[in-house]
Amino acid sequence: MEKVYDLVGLGEAMLEFNQTMPGQPQYLQGFGGDTSNATIAAARAGARTAYLTRLGADSFGDALIDLWQREGVATSAVERDANAPTGIYFVTHRGNGAAGHEFSYLRAGSAASHMTPTWLQDGGGKIIEQSKILHLSGISLAISPEACDTAFAAMDLARAAGAQVSFDANFRPRLWPLARARACIAQAVSLCDIFLPSLDDMVTLTGLAEADAIIDWSHAQGAKTIVLKLGPDGALASDGQTRRRIAGRAVPMVDATGVGDCFCGNFLARIAAGEDLFDAAHFANAAAALAVQGYGAVAPLPTAAQVRAILRS
Repeated sequence: MEKVYDLVGLGEAMLEFNQTMPGQPQYLQGFGGDTSNATIAAARAGARTAYLTRLGADSFGDALIDLWQREGVATSAVERDANAPTGIYFVTHRGNGAAGHEFSYLRAGSAASHMTPTWLQDGGGKIIEQSKILHLSGISLAISPEACDTAFAAMDLARAAGAQVSFDANFRPRLWPLARARACIAQAVSLCDIFLPSLDDMVTLTGLAEADAIIDWSHAQGAKTIVLKLGPDGALASDGQTRRRIAGRAVPMVDATGVGDCFCGNFLARIAAGEDLFDAAHFANAAAALAVQGYGAVAPLPTAAQVRAILRS
């Protein structure tokens, strides 16, 4: 089947309210949801993209549809639910950077948590078959047992259609017990072609502390390509034969919300375009350095031209 899309993301998108002044009740309305962020990041990097989810039949859902359409993300397989809401979350800040922000979620019973394998077959299966890469995350697995089943069904559809599967562990302890998270995420890693976890998540999930040991664990589960995100220290990329460190970039950090998603989306856009693993990782690392310099998960996502400019510098 013709690959109409470079990347399709599956998961939950939400409205974001991000505190712009620590300790003050002033919030900037934005957008979030890890795989949605990554899909928008890929679109800004030049990829042809689509998104699969369920939204409430509410104004927050309308705002997300408008966002995707502005960003060039196809929404034909997004379903609206009159009986369940679109999720929202708040970001509060105690100081600058990743260490100073905290998330509070209102997502229980959201429309996205009611996705099922039947819904996927009815609406999103063709979109997945038409895409080069399917991207999902541990949050896609965690929001409900039905969503977990849907995510695994999507991975099966992608593999059957010859698409690559990309997975970000993105562990959220508030969403599910650690034992279940470990089992489900290990299974997802065994089914993915591209694994894009963060160091902090993997330390918790595997009990391993060293980046190289986590890369070894990931390959042993079955992942072929791995880029371990190391925050300000950059990333460690491996294709099973060659392993290479991508150095971090010293930049002023305003808000780290969604920076890992920015990395994922930019990396996958370059992979879909045919770039080498390590060149794609360098590109994504530069994109992430730009994204932390503004508030919110979506607003600071850079364009491809902005990333190329920082790479030239």
